[in-house]
Amino acid sequence: MKILMFGRGVISATYGWALEQAGHQVEFYVRPGRAAAYGDSIDLDLLDVRRRPWGKRVVEKWPVHYRESVEPDHDFDLIVLSVQHYHFAEAAAYLGPRVGGATVLVFNNLWVEPSTATAHLPADQVAWGFPGAGGGFGDDGVLRAALLPVVFLGTMDRPPTGREQAVRQVFRGAGLRIRENSDFRGWLSVHFAQNAGLHTQSLRRGSLSMLTTADVREAILATRELLPLVEARGVDLRRHRAELRPFTAPIWLAAPALSLLFSRFPPMRRVMQAHANPEELRAVCRDTLAEARRLGVRVPRLEAAEPHFASADTP
Repeated sequence: MKILMFGRGVISATYGWALEQAGHQVEFYVRPGRAAAYGDSIDLDLLDVRRRPWGKRVVEKWPVHYRESVEPDHDFDLIVLSVQHYHFAEAAAYLGPRVGGATVLVFNNLWVEPSTATAHLPADQVAWGFPGAGGGFGDDGVLRAALLPVVFLGTMDRPPTGREQAVRQVFRGAGLRIRENSDFRGWLSVHFAQNAGLHTQSLRRGSLSMLTTADVREAILATRELLPLVEARGVDLRRHRAELRPFTAPIWLAAPALSLLFSRFPPMRRVMQAHANPEELRAVCRDTLAEARRLGVRVPRLEAAEPHFASADTP
């Protein structure tokens, strides 16, 4: 399959590498002028967890191919769209008239309604997913990330289409397990709220890697306060019990367990230590708080954390 990764971010680069390793032809779309700046390779330092629970370290210089334009008559079969959530509208608007015959995998954190976010894209060519990977590019340009063995795919309360089944096969062929959810709109809202709860503490500490057990406890409680907001958006939380279990289990059990996972499990430690975009964390919290205020839902812990993520023009 011929695959276009939209952008050269952490997720695009990590999965682009894995998909090329599985035999697919992979290219990256980057803004005009970026290809020369990036050079002809990506320096990788990956922890590949697909076959080993603690991961296999992969350090290599990976030759890549860039393009700085996308024409409607391209021959890509799949376009993977994964950008910072506050850049999604711009990316979708650019891509809309250039989709051609490709399937577009929305592989993205989103807080706006999915139908609104993808209004520029042909609805019958969209597939929905979320990555199980994370990390960051360091100041030295090296991508330090962990590739976990699971990706999250779903639909909006209907069976997968033929295009969506083909996407699932692509990831299975790359050695990744699929975790399905038929209410992917709700899944995205739950995940976004979990992020906001976590970042009430990571932004206060200045780093995801600095969280103590007490911080994780506060993050869990902040997430619990956000669940009524998710329900106010029309999400049935009963359909997402598995995703919520770490945040709804007894706090005396959940906080030490998550703290141990974040600090001692090598793949998660890599994600926490290497994450290098604090603006995304701040934007997640800002957008969540704005929605809570719009819907009249009290979120005291998120409100208390506002000085750590408020922008200069926040009222």
